[in-house]
Amino acid sequence: QVQLVESGGGLVQAGGSLRLSCAASGRAFSTWLMAWFRQAPGKEREFVAAMRWSGGDTYYAYSVKGRFTISRDNAKNTVYLQMNSLKPEDTAVYICAADPRPPTVGGAGYEYWGQGTQVTVSS
Repeated sequence: QVQLVESGGGLVQAGGSLRLSCAASGRAFSTWLMAWFRQAPGKEREFVAAMRWSGGDTYYAYSVKGRFTISRDNAKNTVYLQMNSLKPEDTAVYICAADPRPPTVGGAGYEYWGQGTQVTVSS
């Protein structure tokens, strides 16, 4: 059973940084696509970033490109989202997702989802 557990959220001032973690368990993820989404109150879930567990290409939403970095630690079976230069509009629940072959990288068609971690950016 695949499990994704996020941590690292919190309250931060605008311009600050946070690093989110997604601990993945239940199988070897080898070529799976690992992604971060976010959902703000009253808004639809939106894609933030993704990468293939085996490495290679990374993908970012335009709104976070240059500020956020997705990475993974094979030894810890963990995917990270380093978030710098945070803005109030980054406030949302950040959710980790995983799929061996999602229909699209930025779509919501991933099979496995975590519960999310709250990020609040004050102005």
